[in-house]
Amino acid sequence: MTPSATTTHAQGLASPLHQDYQRFLLLGSRRAPHTLHVHESGYRSSTINTDALGLRYSHCAGKRFSAAERGGAPRINLLVGGSTALGIGASSDEHTVASHLSMLTGEVWLSLAGCGLNASQELLMFLTHQHRFGEVGHVVLLSGLNTLAHEALGEVLAGPHDPQQAKAHQAYLNSFNEGMPPTGPARRESLWQRLGQALAPRRNEPPPTWSLSAPEKRLARAADSIGRTLRQWDRMLADSHATLTFILQPLLPWCRETLPAGEQAMLAALKQQPANFDRLLEDTFDSQLHMAFFRRIKSQADPVPCYDMNSMLSSSPVFGADLFVDRLHLNDLGNNALAKVITAKLGLAQERHAQRKVTPIKLV
Repeated sequence: MTPSATTTHAQGLASPLHQDYQRFLLLGSRRAPHTLHVHESGYRSSTINTDALGLRYSHCAGKRFSAAERGGAPRINLLVGGSTALGIGASSDEHTVASHLSMLTGEVWLSLAGCGLNASQELLMFLTHQHRFGEVGHVVLLSGLNTLAHEALGEVLAGPHDPQQAKAHQAYLNSFNEGMPPTGPARRESLWQRLGQALAPRRNEPPPTWSLSAPEKRLARAADSIGRTLRQWDRMLADSHATLTFILQPLLPWCRETLPAGEQAMLAALKQQPANFDRLLEDTFDSQLHMAFFRRIKSQADPVPCYDMNSMLSSSPVFGADLFVDRLHLNDLGNNALAKVITAKLGLAQERHAQRKVTPIKLV
């Protein structure tokens, strides 16, 4: 399957993709309250599909794999993280980072990712499903930004509980979908509904306001949390043959000094209707803050290898093209580029897989 020719427009995700992902995320909110946040199980669409555990499928050699359906694969690898690792923005399951890693390495890479998960929740996700994996080769955490957003979210929830703002805050929490903007109504409203709205007095409800601590403090706390969790991963995997790597996921303002035309249009549209997730990060977009954040993660996580995709992605030959569908998520071309950079940096491509018969996929 080839990547979709058009995966973005001026508002970020193309409309069919946007609707698929929005419905997928909304259905996931029906999860049982006593379990770790997972997505809708058994979800089916042309864009994204999940197994009985709510985890997205990846594809390798013409077959699909997941934590619930790993088949007879003697060894699997794991891509862990939030919505970027999940592949929000990809045109299909075949074009996520995990699927591209499978194609590039000739080995099965499972997606162990969930929208909105912070570092501790990613570890809990692994512990929840560890018994399903068998032999694990590589564990790559493509992560970081949710933990930073959770630092701001915690301050919002701990703030003054003004009754007048309770409704606005609840609406905000209900929309915490890691960068996905709201979608319009699914069906056309009736004539009487449209007349009622036209005659009703206009009420411009501003987004909830909150007072956050200095971004440097939140970045430091998030970096320390990520570092502690990575050391826990390291101790947990010490008795296995698995390798562990942390990669700070790309954030558009941290990646680029100049923007291609499509991403310029996308950001202009987002400024007109900013997503609540973006509002939690908006004062951390400075490049100096980004570099200090990564240095602190690397220091706190020692001896776990840590890399910064915000610096590495520029090595891709397609870096000048439109890669982002919003500040966090990548299109098919971006996911392919990211997977190639990971493969090259970690030396994952193996010549022995060249003899294996796999379904040819045209690389970008």
